[in-house]
Amino acid sequence: MEKNGEKIVNPAAKGRETSEFLMAIVRTLSTSADFEQREKEKARIEKTFTQSDKRLGELVSENYQDLAQITQDFSTISKSVNEAREKIKKIKDDLSSCKTLLHCKRDELRRLWIEGVEQKTMVAMLDQIEQIKEVPTKLDNLLLKKHYLHGTELVVNAVAKLENQLVGVEALRDLKAELITRKEQLHEVLIDELNKQIYIKSQSPNFSSLQGKKSSTAQKQDNLKRKGVNGIPPPEKMEFGKEVKEDLNSNPEDDPTHFMAILVESLYMLRKIPEAAEGLKVRIQPELSAIVARTSQHILESTSNHVDSSNQSQCLLDLLENIFHQFRFVAHMHKVVLRNLHRIIVSGVPVRQECLYDMTDVWSKIQAVVELLLREYLDVENTSSSRQRAPSSFDEPSTDINSFFAKKRPAKPKKMALFRFDASIHAISTNSYVDDSRAFDTGDLFSSSLLAEMGLEKNQMVCKPSVYNITAIFKPLELFIREIEDAIACPDGRSSLQAFVTDFVQNIFLGQVHYTVSTSIGSATKDLIRYYKNPQMDEEDESFDALRHVVDHKIQKELGVIKPLLTSTVTVDKNLQELRELMQDLPDYADQFLNMICNTLKEYRDTCHSAYREIVQYDSDERRVISAMWAKDEDISRFLSFSYEVRSLPSWRSLQSASGQELASEDVCSEEEIKALNSKEAQILISNLTSSDAMIQQEIITDVTQMRTIANVHESLEWFSNRMKDFSNCLSARSATTAADIAASEYPPVSEKTLSSLKNLVKDFQDLAEICLLLLHLEVRVHCFYFLLPVAKQSNYAGPIDDLDPDSNVLKLNKDLSSMEEVLQQSLQPKKFRYIFESLGFLVASILMNSIQYMKKINENGIKKMCRNLFAIQQNLTNITMSREADLDHARQYYELLYINPDDVITMIAEKGGRYTFQEYTELVKLHHRSHAALSPSQLERRMQKLKEVFFKTPNGECDP
Repeated sequence: MEKNGEKIVNPAAKGRETSEFLMAIVRTLSTSADFEQREKEKARIEKTFTQSDKRLGELVSENYQDLAQITQDFSTISKSVNEAREKIKKIKDDLSSCKTLLHCKRDELRRLWIEGVEQKTMVAMLDQIEQIKEVPTKLDNLLLKKHYLHGTELVVNAVAKLENQLVGVEALRDLKAELITRKEQLHEVLIDELNKQIYIKSQSPNFSSLQGKKSSTAQKQDNLKRKGVNGIPPPEKMEFGKEVKEDLNSNPEDDPTHFMAILVESLYMLRKIPEAAEGLKVRIQPELSAIVARTSQHILESTSNHVDSSNQSQCLLDLLENIFHQFRFVAHMHKVVLRNLHRIIVSGVPVRQECLYDMTDVWSKIQAVVELLLREYLDVENTSSSRQRAPSSFDEPSTDINSFFAKKRPAKPKKMALFRFDASIHAISTNSYVDDSRAFDTGDLFSSSLLAEMGLEKNQMVCKPSVYNITAIFKPLELFIREIEDAIACPDGRSSLQAFVTDFVQNIFLGQVHYTVSTSIGSATKDLIRYYKNPQMDEEDESFDALRHVVDHKIQKELGVIKPLLTSTVTVDKNLQELRELMQDLPDYADQFLNMICNTLKEYRDTCHSAYREIVQYDSDERRVISAMWAKDEDISRFLSFSYEVRSLPSWRSLQSASGQELASEDVCSEEEIKALNSKEAQILISNLTSSDAMIQQEIITDVTQMRTIANVHESLEWFSNRMKDFSNCLSARSATTAADIAASEYPPVSEKTLSSLKNLVKDFQDLAEICLLLLHLEVRVHCFYFLLPVAKQSNYAGPIDDLDPDSNVLKLNKDLSSMEEVLQQSLQPKKFRYIFESLGFLVASILMNSIQYMKKINENGIKKMCRNLFAIQQNLTNITMSREADLDHARQYYELLYINPDDVITMIAEKGGRYTFQEYTELVKLHHRSHAALSPSQLERRMQKLKEVFFKTPNGECDP
């Protein structure tokens, strides 16, 4: 073995090696026969001995100090050992002598030992008495500092000593009675402290301020889960120690969980577990009601008892959120108590299970108190007696808009009041005063028994009861209900509070909302229909009544529109906006609210169609104006074909482009295409209105205020349909919605069938808006026919020289166009106004040029009169459209050809080409022959044949005759 590079030799092995070496030398010397060999061996041995002796001397010299020290230590140790042996021997001798002496005095020693034991017992008893006398003071100090475990242990031990060791001490009788009484009362103190920890400490120290910033419910829930309640960790993070100890140097309330365990342990030491469980159980509902009362009072104090309509919902929301916050704390603390009780039961303490309670009892009481509170604030007692049922479903997959243009039975006239005082200054001021005085007077609104059960007074309600309060509290209420359902196993899958909320929403709230919306919309549309059915008002009231159904400029500015909207449309939109907000506030009932929206839209659509029919009919047989007849054809095919032609016009297409529908580059019409389309429109109108010899009589809208109404209807329905279209685009069908879509969507997913019905209804409103605009477009043109057809058929153009003024019908047309311009310019947007009056000059020119066939004869004065007619119309249209109507110049030049001989006209066509159609030239030649009686029919036939030959050989000739 080696250590630190040096070889370590075992002493025993070294001794054996030395012995073996000496024996080997002896054997060598004794067995060697040669003397010389022995001498060599001897010399070698002597040499080795000399070296060893020298080495030994060197080692002694080197380790002399160590050897000297070892020698001294050995001498000291040897001396000490000898002295110790002598002392032990002396002690043995002394002990032997003591033993002998004690054996001789045994009885006296026993007597002294007994006296000592008696003395110690007396001293111990006196100490216990002194300690017992200090127990009341110590107990008061411990209870004052809330060290209940030490206090309980102190009084229990003191009573036990008084009943056992000190039972015979008469001087302690009064003290014993006092301590026994304190012990019996201590469990009540502990139960009160438990209730205080459960309920009083649940009072949140900081309520959300109504004037400050309002955090969302979801954020509050996250904060509660992350931070716990009043510094206590959430139940899922609670840890219960196996051993309950109390530190006298700390405040026991710093750790509420441990403090609750101490209280339960103290009750166990008092053997009062069943009484404690029963005491906690019976006080759950009263204490919860007290929390509601305290929180309500705190909310009222935070608002300085000034609760107005602007913050009533926020007050109720703050009240419920704080109550839920405290109720969670209460349930959490009950869970802590129950876990400590079960810990004691598991440890082997005999406690009957029926004496305890469980978390189901706690949550049931919480639900009962919340339901009672909701009954008050949702005004269930006053609304349940007059419930309004909401429509259960809406099934309208497709809607035929033409059914609303069918003939309807005339409604029976209703008796109307001659006058009312509702809008008088006195009535308005009186009603306002009464409303203000009753704004928050809840004295007669609440059941006194319910308030007494809740521990509330009439002046402690934080807001006025209303079924609409559910909108502000539904989401946090549903979150709280889900917490309850997760905490307990409900028999039918939902809690009693959920059943109450569901029953309230379905049987009361939805019906109330439907009734309110129907009433609001009904009052707005009733006046609308009444005005449409009776537009002939007194002259002084006509303007007022017409404008009565249009919103004022302030509302227009708020809505961001530039033209007036119907009050009924704005009212409907406002009510639907409230329903849309309800879809967000109560997402679980989004289908029901969307169903209400669809039903409201359907009813308002029917109302609008009824109003439309009342406007366009002009007698008791419901005969309609021509423009409406074209828009209503029995088979719709004619209407569709016509509307298709009209909607293909550049004005309509540019109108749709301005409305947000972008046109492709190939859809932009050239000037030739515009002229061709305008010509086609004029041909369609002329063919429809000039095919019969009868004049247009009552088939036009003569009251321009009715046209303003139609324009208002168009603007209102277009604005309304766009808003509803945006709303429908925000919705998504439940069957095609993912979790990510739901999170990103503004509205919850809805039924695909109802969503399809909504889109169909939106399209109906859009179609009706377009029909109204199309009706105005056609009506203006029918007015042109109404006034211009008699110009050729009834006027005299072969009169004297002094008859040169424009025709009276032309003047009436100009006045009519100016009136329509005035009302439509106020009611329609500029692009739509242009759509109404664009290409009107081409139509007027076409009508007057086509009317040449109805003239019997004409002279130079008549030609001048017709030119003046055209010039007067041109000036008026120029003022309306702000552009020169060149088509009327074209018509005036056409009539000026009558100054020229037909042969010269034919020669002009041959030289320069034709500017008009063959038919127009034909009618021109025929009128010339009718105006000159001396011309024979053969001359007319010759000129017609020549015209035909020249016209169709001309490069600029137009169509086949």
